[in-house]
Amino acid sequence: MITKKVSIIVPCYNQAQYLSEALQSVLKQTYTNWECIIVNDGSPDDTATIANTWIIKDSRFKYLEKENGGLSAARNSGIAIADGEFILPLDADDRISTKYLELAVPEFERDPNLKLVYCKAEKFGDEYGNWVLPNFSLYNLSQNNLIFCSAIFRKQEWEIIGGYDEKMIYGWEDWEFWIAMLKNGGGVKKLEEVGFYYRVKSNSMLDKTKGLKSDYLSNYLSVKHADFFVEHYGSFKKMQQELEQNRNEYEYKLKSEKFAIDVFCSVFFGFSIFGKYKKSKL
Repeated sequence: MITKKVSIIVPCYNQAQYLSEALQSVLKQTYTNWECIIVNDGSPDDTATIANTWIIKDSRFKYLEKENGGLSAARNSGIAIADGEFILPLDADDRISTKYLELAVPEFERDPNLKLVYCKAEKFGDEYGNWVLPNFSLYNLSQNNLIFCSAIFRKQEWEIIGGYDEKMIYGWEDWEFWIAMLKNGGGVKKLEEVGFYYRVKSNSMLDKTKGLKSDYLSNYLSVKHADFFVEHYGSFKKMQQELEQNRNEYEYKLKSEKFAIDVFCSVFFGFSIFGKYKKSKL
């Protein structure tokens, strides 16, 4: 039986009210060779008090306190002191299923080329139901993130990449991390079982990543991983040409639709909406 240690990293900032629920899902794992590192990212709530109750309950829970530095920095701090060969990030307001580790870890033995294992997911909280994400491919990954944070990977991969990028201060840190890990090759396995539960909240970080923050992240990713995006979209000149072609096709279609509407209105109602149609053209 495979008994390689998994280090579960749980950053916490203003999520103390959910923390025990997340840690309970860790404690219930059928795969027992794990440690869980709770990273208090300078949280002003009672994260420390709650974390201490779990450390007393089970010695596999560990606690790290640091100054607030954001999600990427908190994960990096936890992973840096982790003993496990495998890493599983878990946000403090989410949960994992009891068999997630038991099902995921053996996949790395079956396929040495694997870099990442994840699973099906469900939402809970302000919204319930299956969280349907596109199937994994590098092309799909170039369009948007399609793997949640709680996937399992080797600590060695984190070391090779240089950790989570701490410049991703407004979000999208998972997307950047997966691109960095996978763009040069390596397998990805999606389990058919639901192993991850994502809490939906009305004020989630994903909802806040808009406007200037979104522009900053898009520009940063485009520069850092220009090789990846060019590989899947073509050269920037080609992208510009395709954009112009799509714009022209859209304008032509719009003009055609306006012309058809004008024909209909002129024939049946005797007036023109857009002023494009003249009977002499028929």
